[in-house]
Amino acid sequence: MTSVKICGLTTPETLDAALDHGAAFVGAVVFPKSPRHIEPLHAATLFERARGRAGIVAVTVDADDALLTEIALILKPDMIQLHGRETPERARQVRTLTGAGIIRALPVSTAADLEAAAEWQDVADHLMFDARPTEGSALPGGVGHAFDWTLLAGRSWPRPWFLAGGLNPDNVAQAISLTGAPLVDVSSGVESAPGVKDAGRIAAFMAAVNRS
Repeated sequence: MTSVKICGLTTPETLDAALDHGAAFVGAVVFPKSPRHIEPLHAATLFERARGRAGIVAVTVDADDALLTEIALILKPDMIQLHGRETPERARQVRTLTGAGIIRALPVSTAADLEAAAEWQDVADHLMFDARPTEGSALPGGVGHAFDWTLLAGRSWPRPWFLAGGLNPDNVAQAISLTGAPLVDVSSGVESAPGVKDAGRIAAFMAAVNRS
């Protein structure tokens, strides 16, 4: 059974939809350039209803110590997702600073990009293979782009890993079939507009995963 992370949640209704339909992880994006950005205090109030029901993930992009400390003290996430240019050494610092587990997002466009996973095996709790953003994009993910999923066919890693990038209710079953992904991550694929999650699309996505 493939588990699901619904990322970029900002409202009680859509968070409840994710929880009620069995999402294993729910994500708060703490990155001002994202249309899904949520301040740590708002996230803490919203995501408290998820505690004990799903893993709470704070998605960050090259966050400094001050922001990470704020996130750790106020939101108290189970996992920190590193979605920027962080190094393994920085990831170790983040774990020490926050006490949270680490999800490392790795951008993929070619088979060579998968080699970056090796240096994270002893550092990250989970890897995430996401589509490499287009040149000049202000966002490292969440833009609805997919990469060639066949690059992951037959591959395995010691750590549990997420497939991300361009997933939606219509293609997630095919993506799981091609890759064997144990975990999938979705954000823009369950939205009605950038940053606006749709409870119906969340339900449809979860149903498609469960049928796969």
